[in-house]
Order: sequence, then C-alpha cells, then structure tokens
Amino acid sequence: MSPHELTLDFSVVRDLRKRAGLTLEAVSQKSGISIAGLSKLERNQNMIELDTLYRLARVFGLSATDLLNLVESCSATRKTAESYSSGPFLFEKFRFKGIDCFQATARKGSELSKPEAHGDEFEICWLRKGHIRITLPREIHELTPGTALKFDAALPHRYEILENSEMTILHIEKTHRF
Repeated sequence: MSPHELTLDFSVVRDLRKRAGLTLEAVSQKSGISIAGLSKLERNQNMIELDTLYRLARVFGLSATDLLNLVESCSATRKTAESYSSGPFLFEKFRFKGIDCFQATARKGSELSKPEAHGDEFEICWLRKGHIRITLPREIHELTPGTALKFDAALPHRYEILENSEMTILHIEKTHRF
C-alpha cells in the first residue's frame, strides 16, 4: 500500500457498540443497517456508503465526520512541545489538528494586550497557579487556581498577571456542522 492510500479501520465500531452496551441487533434497529452488514463492517470486510456512515454515527451520538476520524486513525499521535516567548509570557506549545495547547508562565505585573493572532476558534484559559485578570470587550474576569474561562478568541482580549502565574491555554478550532 502506498503512503497516500487511506486505511479505514471500522473495528472501532465494535468498540463503540460494546462501550455503549449495545448488541448488533440494537444497533441494527437504531440505524436501519442489517446485522450482517454491521458484522462485516466491524470485521473490516465491507465498505460503507456516506448515508450509512451518517446513520451509524447517530447511533453513538457522533457526527459522520467524528466517526470517520475515529476509523481513519486509531493510533495515537505524539508531539514534542516547542518553547518560545511572546511579550512577558513564556510558552511551551504543541499543535494537533484543530487544537493548539499552551503551557504558559508569566510574572506579576505582566500584561499581554495583543495575544497571538487567532483564527475562528475558542480560547480556554485554565489557571493552575497565581491570579490573573482577562479583559474582554464587555467583561472582566479574574481567575484563581483551578478556575477556567472559555471565550471566543476573535474578541479582543487582554491578560493581566496579578500574581506570578502558570496557566494552560487551549485554542480550539470551531467546527462548522450543517
């Protein structure tokens, strides 16, 4: 097989089914897919049509895209963090598809008024140590250890460090499902 060929492993459907405590018959009834068809799919002996993928995904509370992502890559992906600074913040960062993960430290009195450019994504800041203030256009939030804030990263925002702080920041790509 060439490195560009797509490998799909539908045995993940069996794992989803068992984790949900469902029999083949129950999944068949909920999806309208025959028991024989499901059995072959779980053993990778059958390909799936888009409509079937959609109906099967709904049984497990997933989108067709989410189910397809599961069957495309059943193995883990490992990354090594890169270190850098942005203004007064020291960062370690790694990126996976759809998510950027940052571990940040900053000293008391520091401020970051123009954080890194964002696309259409959400930002989550989870304060691990210290005390920070995050200012949004019509809101001001102070975080203490163990608290987190989620907001639309497209909004102008400012981080003010009120005590030496450590935080985890996630940039999560917004999904557009129609």
